[in-house]
Amino acid sequence: MKLYINTLGDFDMIFNNESLMQDASRSYRLFKLLQYFLTFKNKKLLPETIIENLWQDQDSQDPKNMIRGQIFRLRQILKKMLPDEKYLNITFNNGYYTLEVSDDVVLDIDLMERYVSEGDIVVSTDTSEAIKAYSKAVDLYRGGYLSENQYEIWLVPVRNYYKRVYIKTLERLVTLYQQFDSNEEIVLLCEKAITIEPYEEKIHILLIESLLKLGRIKNAYSHFEFMQVAFEKEMGITTTSGMREIQRKIHNYSIEKGEVEIQQLSTKLDEKDKKGPLLCESEYFKLLYNSHKRRRADGEENDYIALINFKPYDERETSTEGSIRLMTRILDTTLRRGDVYTFWNDSQILLLLPEVKDGGINQIENRIKKNYEKLKEIDLRLTCSFETVQNDSKLNIKDQTARG
Repeated sequence: MKLYINTLGDFDMIFNNESLMQDASRSYRLFKLLQYFLTFKNKKLLPETIIENLWQDQDSQDPKNMIRGQIFRLRQILKKMLPDEKYLNITFNNGYYTLEVSDDVVLDIDLMERYVSEGDIVVSTDTSEAIKAYSKAVDLYRGGYLSENQYEIWLVPVRNYYKRVYIKTLERLVTLYQQFDSNEEIVLLCEKAITIEPYEEKIHILLIESLLKLGRIKNAYSHFEFMQVAFEKEMGITTTSGMREIQRKIHNYSIEKGEVEIQQLSTKLDEKDKKGPLLCESEYFKLLYNSHKRRRADGEENDYIALINFKPYDERETSTEGSIRLMTRILDTTLRRGDVYTFWNDSQILLLLPEVKDGGINQIENRIKKNYEKLKEIDLRLTCSFETVQNDSKLNIKDQTARG
């Protein structure tokens, strides 16, 4: 018969379909000791290390004797709870304590990692099996590792590790659902995840993106406002690059995705601004770049992709929004109508520059610097890199750094 131990969220031990934790509140210190042993199961632990992590603030003239007494009482409790010592056995050899955990003990953390590994093995060959495995792993995460022990320093790296495993697995699962355009499943998955990890920005953004794809624009905007308020109230965060990007997406969907008649299609699809380059979202930029790359003939070397890094010399006195506004004005007055650019993040811009003739890159580079000098309101550290777009991904990069 198996002993099941839950550590993700509320701690519990289940044997023969019954919880063994009914009287745990009366033995809080002993069960905290058990949780420490479980975290480092099958590992040798010095008494001094255990004392330092669990009872550093406690005064005792004989700390080693104190821990011997605590471990003796813990052994007695485990004997009452379990029919056999084979499940959990605390040993002492050569000055080290060790919790021996048998194969009949199933920890949710071990099970989660096993499911993740199973999904990783089949993700490139059997999508449906990968979805099943990742879903099982995600379902096991009911909260942070030993979440009731909020202020234990020794738990921080372990808790962060399993949170990262959960978030990474969730993202992999969403990516697989996206292949099938299963946005309803993504919405349900993310809504549940937010109840567990309410301040993980990536989950909120994945939820909003799926709501937009489902045409639920009002719901998307409502959730965006909720996220903004929650992040500002709990963490003092008013905006991030991710928030600005998803806000732009919501705005674009609200404008473009209303009901349309066939007679309105040309108006809806036509770009209103006929002058200057196209500023777009990063995802759309990637789509345009890959589409452009596939259309190119072998041997063509007149198309360029560029990276502009821009950072204020004094970031304490310069807002991110101010730098972005300045760079937008510079590029709108520098680039051609057929050029495309996107703000990749708060300090980098990607450009797609098709059909650049001999010497054209130097001219573009010079115009960027010239217009920066003209429009300069902020002292920026400006770096430009240019690379020819080639199907074999060979690099031909030219760098230039300028400071006003």
